[in-house]
Amino acid sequence: MPELHQLTATQLIDSYRAKMFSPYELADALVKHVARWEPHINALYAYQPDGFIQAAEASTQRWAKGEPSGALDGVPVTLKELIATKGMPVPVGTGLGEQTAATEDAPPAARLAEDNALLLAKTTCPDFGMLSSGLSSFHGLTRNPWDLACNTGGSSAGAGAAAAAGLGPLHVGTDIGGSVRLPAAWCGVVGFKPTLGRVPIDPYYVGRCAGPMTRSVADAALMMTALARTDRRDAMRLPPETIDWMDLELDVKGLRVGVMMAAGCGLALDDEIRHHVEQAAKQLEAAGATLVPMAPVLTREMLDGLDHFWQARQWSELLKLSPEEREQVLPAILAWADGGARLSGVEAVQGFQQTMAMRRATEAVFDKVDAVMSPTTPNIAFPAEWPSPTNDPRQPFEHIAYTVPWNMGEQPAISLNAGFSRGDMPIGVQLIGPRFADHFVLKLARQLEARLALPTRWPALPDDKVAVR
Repeated sequence: MPELHQLTATQLIDSYRAKMFSPYELADALVKHVARWEPHINALYAYQPDGFIQAAEASTQRWAKGEPSGALDGVPVTLKELIATKGMPVPVGTGLGEQTAATEDAPPAARLAEDNALLLAKTTCPDFGMLSSGLSSFHGLTRNPWDLACNTGGSSAGAGAAAAAGLGPLHVGTDIGGSVRLPAAWCGVVGFKPTLGRVPIDPYYVGRCAGPMTRSVADAALMMTALARTDRRDAMRLPPETIDWMDLELDVKGLRVGVMMAAGCGLALDDEIRHHVEQAAKQLEAAGATLVPMAPVLTREMLDGLDHFWQARQWSELLKLSPEEREQVLPAILAWADGGARLSGVEAVQGFQQTMAMRRATEAVFDKVDAVMSPTTPNIAFPAEWPSPTNDPRQPFEHIAYTVPWNMGEQPAISLNAGFSRGDMPIGVQLIGPRFADHFVLKLARQLEARLALPTRWPALPDDKVAVR
């Protein structure tokens, strides 16, 4: 039998229903598991085990009466610290500026609370959520459970590490350029970025989504039953739609799947990743799909333009801080964002226009294919202490070429584990569908997950003498 912390959310609910164990017993075991892992990986923020246990006791009473309330009653969850929860500040990876407590739950937090999910903790992120790294001036360094010397990626760094280490089955990250899918790939879990607006979020922004990070596609679908409920605070939300998220059946036969192995710019693709993605594509082909070789959707001009726009945006955020506070921000952020101070208004607008170019290029591919498959990341791993895979603040986005176009295009995209490298690190494969086809993407991912049939693996608990600093 698996240990309790190794069970998926769907398995937990089935076990509660069968009275195999209670939410309290699960919570007690999970707190002990967190105590073993957290000193090594530093994935959690605002971890409050006493409140978590109390909520589990209340859930246990509801289940004992046969009256569970909500689809996630008694299931542990975490939320990225950028997602506001009532009564807690949102440090945005820095802890700088006015740190007042949030007056209400942001939409993802509110939806999970409505379903009586058990909030274990918030999870770490880098400064302003603007690095694909586990490095933060406020939270410290979050490490990858598969190898503590390696980075989790980001910006949903803590969520990726927590999911991989089994600190609960359900985690919510946010994604504006790959921040759910990149750490999912490097940590060997599932990361789903929905169509923009499918999961209401506040604050909302161009390309910014919240999405599930889990250890199975079925658990990601289960989370969507809560997260996708509407919330008027997000002015970019989609109209409410009735979707049976847990129906994951799909006949792959006849589907045209574009296989995009080249990103168009950025870091060169590692040969091991290429091999695993090609093998994943063959699994869909064996199931009856037609594979269509596909050219990149991203160009150097698009990526550089977005970089300029984000520099200007980040510089405007830094100007809200005092000079003394700005000096406390990670040097890599300062070295990159200060380019925004030298951009003209016209250059910033020209950069933003590249988001529209990406939108046009990404949507056009679905005239010819039903879905797209690509690597999630170009590289397998990078050092834990680095702010990005290049370790160069002037080239911070060379690794997001496979993920960022689909944020700007607003299409749903998912990363799932395709296997492990010779160095025993996870490798991610990405599936993308047309806008609004979130359910289809989850169904396709479930079929691929089943056909890959990877054996269940867990990172080994490190020697207690090698705790993270």
